[in-house]
Amino acid sequence: MIYDIRHVTTYGYESPVSFARCTLRLEPRSGAGQRLLSHHVEIRPRTAERHSRRDFFGIFTESLVIDTPHRNLRIDSRSRVAVDRRAPGRTAPSPAWDEVRDEALAVTSLGPASPVSYVFASALVPVSSPVTAYAALSFPPGVGVLVGAVDLMHRIRSEFKYDPKATVISTPLREVFEKRHGVCQDFAHVMIAGLRGLGLPAAYVSGYLRTIPPPGRERLQGADATHAWVSLWCGDELGWIGFDPTNDLLVENDHIILGVGRDFADVSPVDGIIVGSPKQKLGVAVDVVVVE
Repeated sequence: MIYDIRHVTTYGYESPVSFARCTLRLEPRSGAGQRLLSHHVEIRPRTAERHSRRDFFGIFTESLVIDTPHRNLRIDSRSRVAVDRRAPGRTAPSPAWDEVRDEALAVTSLGPASPVSYVFASALVPVSSPVTAYAALSFPPGVGVLVGAVDLMHRIRSEFKYDPKATVISTPLREVFEKRHGVCQDFAHVMIAGLRGLGLPAAYVSGYLRTIPPPGRERLQGADATHAWVSLWCGDELGWIGFDPTNDLLVENDHIILGVGRDFADVSPVDGIIVGSPKQKLGVAVDVVVVE
């Protein structure tokens, strides 16, 4: 599939902002079954400084400074991406999960794709005994890591309610798990916490989801918005496989990857600081259009 993606982020401020420093992570990645064909970001008002780099995780990161007083900020990102990936079957054979756990801890590489980078707790995904116990029900001794992860993904989809009003970015994982309500970011964090609690390497993936609902069926949750899911290292032979607990799907050609990190804090599409208005209104609009 080839997609054109438009991701527009707008901020409206109650009073003029005299200075803003922003970090953008809006360029879709190349690799893991997809290829970036083009990318452009337009920013209004104009920036005084604009620098780019690749961070530790390989995410293309832009740093902006705006020193013109403004009451509105608009960040318009446009990308074209080719996606071609296949997921294994939900019951496909895979190494036992405890073997994968031991294999991950024996890896000596410390690079961004190394499984050991995603085994331990991170800022937004603490290891929690109740969440680990919840995940352990899907991983009895000797079960294949793929089958266990599919079962955990399915249980989260079945037992948690998608509710955009239930949480905000700062809602702790413990509260999400207790209430069993949240959005794709929350479900990804819960699944990652459970997997890491068992010693399995799990990464947070941000991106986009394109869906075509069957006649009479509702669209998948997360369509036409930024989306989040989980990438699990399933051993050296299978490598990293994507799991979408919000929709109970193995990741294939309807998912477009923006960035991969330990949790949302590593891959937030837009963040930063401002000097000025105490109140602001955020708007996000995403269009994913099939080109070919």
